[in-house]
Amino acid sequence: MESELKCIRVERALPTGAPEQSCVRLTLGGSKGNILTRAAMAELRPVLASIKADRDVKAVVLMGDGKHFSFGASVEEHKREHAAGMIHDFHELILDVANLSIPVLSLVSGYCLGGAMELVLATNLIFEDETAVFGQPEINLGVFPPPASLLLPLKVGYARAEEVLMSGENITAVRASELGFVNKLFSTAEALREGADAWITTHLLPKSASSLRMAVQAERAVFAETLARHLPRLERLYADDLMTTHDANEGIEAFLEKRKPNWTNQ
Repeated sequence: MESELKCIRVERALPTGAPEQSCVRLTLGGSKGNILTRAAMAELRPVLASIKADRDVKAVVLMGDGKHFSFGASVEEHKREHAAGMIHDFHELILDVANLSIPVLSLVSGYCLGGAMELVLATNLIFEDETAVFGQPEINLGVFPPPASLLLPLKVGYARAEEVLMSGENITAVRASELGFVNKLFSTAEALREGADAWITTHLLPKSASSLRMAVQAERAVFAETLARHLPRLERLYADDLMTTHDANEGIEAFLEKRKPNWTNQ
């Protein structure tokens, strides 16, 4: 079954031979680079709610259309007049994924940057191929990534997370595997899909869907509580404090205008 949504494609009954409704594949699309616009978020959240209400689903696969997973959230929607609404909607999406209580596997090919990397960090498992490039480049634009500021330390520890968040540098597939937030590395996109299907078939499909849900809730207790407790505070820091500074707005405008930012340190 396939949806007619503009930004998200929904497919059921995979991998091949899987029982009807046991797996769902969500494919990000709708634009060049599969940008996570507010429209895309608005489409994805009801889909996740529908999946959560389906007691037979044992696995969700999240991937991007084409060569790349996603270039991240819309930079245009980071502008001051849109930032508060955008960041709130995005945080609600992150909380939805973190609290889905169904195993979610992210399959990453190509670029997975900014908000896309944060979305992937909120999932349970991350599989990649050798073309994958991750990054939290927000600091280069004069802003910071609230979900990644919480999620990345939980995934890889503070020492490694702070280096990624402060540098804003891209992370190759091999480096991502070394850092430890990626679970499996495959050679090609085809091998990635086949490997994910095989993993789901071996490790998830034979199990009880209800037991899997409770197991995911248990293993994510601290993870989910950390997000619920601290993400609203970081949202206020971003929307109420950061976006009133010159440099945050200058960084966004400079990126959109394809020029170097003129920092005033204010």
